[in-house]
Amino acid sequence: MSALLRLLRTGAPAAACLRLGTSAGTGSRRAMALYHTEERGQPCSQNYRLFFKNVTGHYISPFHDIPLKVNSKEENGIPMKKARNDEYEVYPKNLFNMIVEIPRWTNAKMEIATKEPMNPIKQYVKDGKLRYVANIFPYKGYIWNYGTLPQTWEDPHEKDKSTNCFGDNDPIDVCEIGSKILSCGEVIHVKILGILALIDEGETDWKLIAINANDPEASKFHDIDDVKKFKPGYLEATLNWFRLYKVPDGKPENQFAFNGEFKNKAFALEVIKSTHQCWKALLMKKCNGGAINCTNVQISDSPFRCTQEEARSLVESVSSSPNKESNEEEQVWHFLGK
Repeated sequence: MSALLRLLRTGAPAAACLRLGTSAGTGSRRAMALYHTEERGQPCSQNYRLFFKNVTGHYISPFHDIPLKVNSKEENGIPMKKARNDEYEVYPKNLFNMIVEIPRWTNAKMEIATKEPMNPIKQYVKDGKLRYVANIFPYKGYIWNYGTLPQTWEDPHEKDKSTNCFGDNDPIDVCEIGSKILSCGEVIHVKILGILALIDEGETDWKLIAINANDPEASKFHDIDDVKKFKPGYLEATLNWFRLYKVPDGKPENQFAFNGEFKNKAFALEVIKSTHQCWKALLMKKCNGGAINCTNVQISDSPFRCTQEEARSLVESVSSSPNKESNEEEQVWHFLGK
């Protein structure tokens, strides 16, 4: 228990709406070199949307237009920074872009709107109400910075060979375990360390374990065993959190493939590779994407590509009228220990 309590002491709980409000502020924009966010609607309401722009000010889809990997001279057509010898900086192999959807210790279930044009971040709505994840003692909201890898997709029509379950129709999820509390809409570079196979209502819902490449301790982390060594108790807390987080809603405990074993980096990279290939098929219209919105401005050979003017028009068509909803973040603590 002491290890879990140490996790809670690393950051003060912040109200979901306050964290969302700061996410689109100037501080966040300064930290994001290549991507910026723009709010539409009122935070903590059903009409709230967080749209993404690149450094030139053009609207982009975070789902489709932000590259998966960070290992080239250009990202979205923008040259990466140069090193002192005037050569482009060489990025470590297997460094990935992560889009932060939910800051650590917050409860609002924020996610990329995969079925909306330009795929902004919005708050998940269930049964007509905004969704907030329950506080399950001793956890306050999400216990990591939670988000996703762009240009990945867990195909709901393709059965995963290792889990024997179909995909959950979303980009692959990431649990970032660094020391900083990040903001909704930040795009950071992460090192992949391992992966957990959650089986969510019969669907494969992979959970990557990663660390911010700019974290002060990032150099110590190379694989899943380093998490066990340097952050004892964190993986056990992660497994327990995913096992229980739907129980307060009246649902059974979640199940896991591999008996809840965290797979290593090499395994995780293969899963990323597979979900990236599924995304490519989606963007090239080689598979059935259903209601997934594939509109993009950067993928040159995609039949879903649109112009910058069309992208702006799509964003401007989104309603930003006031909404009467307010923060309904659950302050109740659920005690589910056995």
